Amino acid sequence: MRTTLDLPEELVNEAKALLGFKSKTDLIVYALHEAVRRRRREQLVEMFGKVKIDIDIDRSRRRPGKR
Repeated sequence: MRTTLDLPEELVNEAKALLGFKSKTDLIVYALHEAVRRRRREQLVEMFGKVKIDIDIDRSRRRPGKR
């Protein structure tokens, strides 16, 4: 998708230097992936203690045919 953005030049140059990117496109794609990854992680942390999982670990480790 093509789009036009007004980005702070100093910030873009610093990020490119720190992260080793040569193109602005690669930098923006990386930043978007990172933002999504972080938010998904935050959502998982927020779920801690809210999901009840009732698994019989001993039963699930038994192989079929063995009793």
